[in-house]
Amino acid sequence: MLSLKRVYEDYDAGDGARYLVERLWPRGIKKENLIMDAWVKEAAPSTELRRWFGHDPAKWQEFQRRYQAELDDNPDAWRPLIEASRRGKVSLLYSARDTEHNNAIVLKAYLEKHMAA
Repeated sequence: MLSLKRVYEDYDAGDGARYLVERLWPRGIKKENLIMDAWVKEAAPSTELRRWFGHDPAKWQEFQRRYQAELDDNPDAWRPLIEASRRGKVSLLYSARDTEHNNAIVLKAYLEKHMAA
């Protein structure tokens, strides 16, 4: 099972395995204070795509398409997340303020699609 959680929310033992899915380290968080199993930055959007998108809702559809294409080209980055989710609950940690238009939403849907295949 996959879930999403903003990295700034408190840790909960019910989160399961916790994976940070951001290219950049979240602002205001010390590495030693974040409880996580791994930082999977390779599964995050490229720097170029992230900068182009800029969390602009008008670019959301195109961002999703481009990000999924990046994921298609890099299965080694996201396959460990599917394997972990088959063993138990997985929380994808993200830092964006926008809870409706962010890379973790796209990644979760992408992973769920590949888990069902």
